[in-house]
Amino acid sequence: MKLNDSRTIQADVATIWAGLLNPDVLKECVPGCTEMSGSPEEGFEATVVQKVGPVKATFKGAVQMSEMVEHQSLKMSGEGKGGPAGFAKGGANVRLEADGDTTILHYEVEANVGGKLAQLGSRIIDGFAKKMADQFFANFQDAVEPPDASDDAAPEEETKKKGWFRRVTGS
Repeated sequence: MKLNDSRTIQADVATIWAGLLNPDVLKECVPGCTEMSGSPEEGFEATVVQKVGPVKATFKGAVQMSEMVEHQSLKMSGEGKGGPAGFAKGGANVRLEADGDTTILHYEVEANVGGKLAQLGSRIIDGFAKKMADQFFANFQDAVEPPDASDDAAPEEETKKKGWFRRVTGS
């Protein structure tokens, strides 16, 4: 499964770059992530719990960052094993483009699965992979944008969550 998309984020390139390399931000953005540790240089280890169709699994895996061009682009590659459910592996090429006070984050995602997961069929797997990628980048956008960047009338609780990365880093 391959997916290309982009998001316009109300934050500067440096803030987005810092978020992409921060394990706390990544943990909050990966749907179902219960643990995340490591560094961009040595890679991250993660535990993710997900349900795909009738199959629920806990994936333990690693994510590597490579081809990093500071404030411009990077490649994320990951692989996780979910025991009897099978495995998932994939990656994302991320490119950042400054656009005034905003940044356009372009991404190309590729995902593959094996084991019981692969038996679910490509329609279910492709739909799930697209949903996961979209959810990750939507969560990432919420984490790095300042609280008042959204034009949507958000409930108070969502507004408190939005932009937490900026509050923590003081940027």
